[in-house]
Amino acid sequence: MFWSVYLSLGGLKSYTWIFRCERGEMLNIFLCQSTQTSLKFHALYFQDSGLRFHYVAAGERGKPLMLLLHGFPEFWYSWRYQLREFKSEYRVVALDLRGYGETDAPIHRQNYKLDCLITDIKDILDSLGYSKCVLIGHDWGGMIAWLIAICYPEMVMKLIVINFPHPNVFTEYILRHPAQLLKSSYYYFFQIPWFPEFMFSINDFKVLKHLFTSHSTGIGRKGCQLTTEDLEAYIYVFSQPGALSGPINHYRNIFSCLPLKHHMVTTPTLLLWGENDAFMEVEMAEVTKIYVKNYFRLTILSEASHWLQQDQPDIVNKLIWTFLKEETRKKD
Repeated sequence: MFWSVYLSLGGLKSYTWIFRCERGEMLNIFLCQSTQTSLKFHALYFQDSGLRFHYVAAGERGKPLMLLLHGFPEFWYSWRYQLREFKSEYRVVALDLRGYGETDAPIHRQNYKLDCLITDIKDILDSLGYSKCVLIGHDWGGMIAWLIAICYPEMVMKLIVINFPHPNVFTEYILRHPAQLLKSSYYYFFQIPWFPEFMFSINDFKVLKHLFTSHSTGIGRKGCQLTTEDLEAYIYVFSQPGALSGPINHYRNIFSCLPLKHHMVTTPTLLLWGENDAFMEVEMAEVTKIYVKNYFRLTILSEASHWLQQDQPDIVNKLIWTFLKEETRKKD
């Protein structure tokens, strides 16, 4: 997938990397609006890890917590539609994961093991003064959300995952289906030191732009369009020195952690899936239900992309509201 994107963009014909000193118009507008609404920007510091975590919050303190975990290559901004939507009834927190955005990025790859990422979320809940939350994850954030629900079920009131199957489904399916192995080839590419970061940055981050805007992989083929200003917000974040290594380091430990020894989910679960996901085959969504020993609902949105909460925000928000408000009964 990434090699084809790279070659289609002209390879190494012109290597340019423009460091953005300013955040970009849309991110500045969003930041400006936040001072007039309940959106606030915060940081948490954890003494054990020595890391500072950045997050954006909306809604009043004391309301039930909704924790949002973004995917790759994203940051808190990918949840901009959900921050505004759910603040009326929840304390909504959109995190920059370890290594992303304004959260600290340890240098060594071993600092991005799945155990570290799980501990991050547990520590964040404790620091925010909550013992449980509604947990929502997209893509790689969905992977982390599944793991939290498996390892700490008491922390998750309801689980919502967007375009990522149960981790065991992913590892089993990829070995048996060459088409999915090809779509996930970037997992293997990311094992190479420094070169993936270089590939993303050449030609002024054209690979990153292509992922979000192309007809085959991008946002807005049938839904919301990603504006030029939205795209600049992403480029600003990932154009900072060293900003790509942390996100890619997440993938450099995955093969030592999967498959999981413990894998059953006992939390009520909603799985949302964009049918036109260029990176994940929809059949994995169907198989995921065998690992959920509780209420499970799968909704597949036709003509929707991998970036579902940005592509179809109104529909996604309605589906989440419905799931949150309905009584769920544990399966026998």
